Amino acid sequence: MQMSSFFKAALIGLAVSFTTIPTVSNAETLKVVRGAPSAALKVPMNRAVVVESEEPYGQLSIANPDIADTTPLSNKSIYVLGKTPGRTTLTLLDDAGGLIANVEVQVTPDVAEFKERLRQILPGEHIEVRTANDGIVLSGTVSSTAKLDRALDLANRYAPDRVSNLMNVGGTQQVMLKVRFAEVQRSVVKELSASFGVAGNDVQSETGTWLGSGILNPGAHIPAPGAVTRTGISGATRLGFTMGSVQFGVLLEALETKGLVRTLAEPNLTALSGQEAKFLAGGEIPIPVAQDNNTITVDWKEFGVLMTFTPRVVDGDIINLRMEAEVSGIDTTQSFQVGDNFTVPAFRTRKTSTTVEMRDGQSFAIAGLLQDDFRDQINQIPWLGDLPVLGALFRSTNYRRDQSELVIIITPHLVTPTRGEALALPTDRVRPPSEKELFIGGKTAMPKGPAGEVARQDFNASYGYVME
Repeated sequence: MQMSSFFKAALIGLAVSFTTIPTVSNAETLKVVRGAPSAALKVPMNRAVVVESEEPYGQLSIANPDIADTTPLSNKSIYVLGKTPGRTTLTLLDDAGGLIANVEVQVTPDVAEFKERLRQILPGEHIEVRTANDGIVLSGTVSSTAKLDRALDLANRYAPDRVSNLMNVGGTQQVMLKVRFAEVQRSVVKELSASFGVAGNDVQSETGTWLGSGILNPGAHIPAPGAVTRTGISGATRLGFTMGSVQFGVLLEALETKGLVRTLAEPNLTALSGQEAKFLAGGEIPIPVAQDNNTITVDWKEFGVLMTFTPRVVDGDIINLRMEAEVSGIDTTQSFQVGDNFTVPAFRTRKTSTTVEMRDGQSFAIAGLLQDDFRDQINQIPWLGDLPVLGALFRSTNYRRDQSELVIIITPHLVTPTRGEALALPTDRVRPPSEKELFIGGKTAMPKGPAGEVARQDFNASYGYVME
């Protein structure tokens, strides 16, 4: 009978241990004495703490059972289980209803488990974890913003929307962006036309572009052969001959124009991780803007080489880069007139926007921004311009082709500030000349310092920017 009672008691104790009393590692114990103020009882969430009373209690109550739960172990000891973060009060009464003690119970997130998980996920990071009220406070220094985000995300799992971030990001967090803009423009224009004119005492006729309307009049003389230098006509040669009183003239125009333009800008910008930097090499032009009250205001339009970038150091030397680049210029051929006083210009614009991720010192290129414009035009007299050979005298042919290509090369670097003495300016190489050097020696600038020795060198070979 005694063995049966022993086994029943053991089974009941085992069931209670698995249902109502969780396993406690490093459980704290709070002793309560009648008449003495008791310290606050801090209970981690989903953990239990033992409260021991020096006097037997007859009744106990918890103010908010949703925050903490209680399980009597004996008439002097109680298990307090933390359920949700918050504060509540545990009241102990004796058999006569007298107050033994009011114990303040503070349920906080389980930072012990959180610290363990933090060490597993982010080894080597110096992060300090504390509790404040019902939240978690993180402090210390992490090596990158990516690890900072991971720590905050993990902390929100234990204390949703109750995480205070006091951490700092160590390492280099400033990014210098080295950008090279290169644009090549090529244009080819070819023109070929012929004109024929006849003049006599009573007749006058001309075709094509001759010398302009009204130049040949009855009785007029066709100019002698030779090069035409009249305004508006270039690359032209005229031929003339006379048959009796009738003069004949032929005007041949052949013109070929070629042009090559290269623009280059190499800005170096430095920005803090997560901050925006902007660069403009060009200018601003006023644009008239009509208002509702029949007035005109002026707005300023930027043009030239414009770049905006926002770097973000992700982890170590990995840089996330969001960049917008634009190359624009004024196009006077597309401008239009507004009223009698304003001319609104047009703009040729090429822009790109991208987000890339790379390591310190790596480069990427934005190329293929190719524009190819082609146009040919033939003006001729109907039917006569279609005649073999002779038809060339009655038509004008114009050919034009414009090509341009823009290449942008981006290279980010992680940088730190340096001493001002280590930086050199272009003006450090020269100094203003004295009056003797200027008036007698004819020197406009004199070398100065060690950097000035470079200015003394004679660069006979090719130097500067080389593009292939």
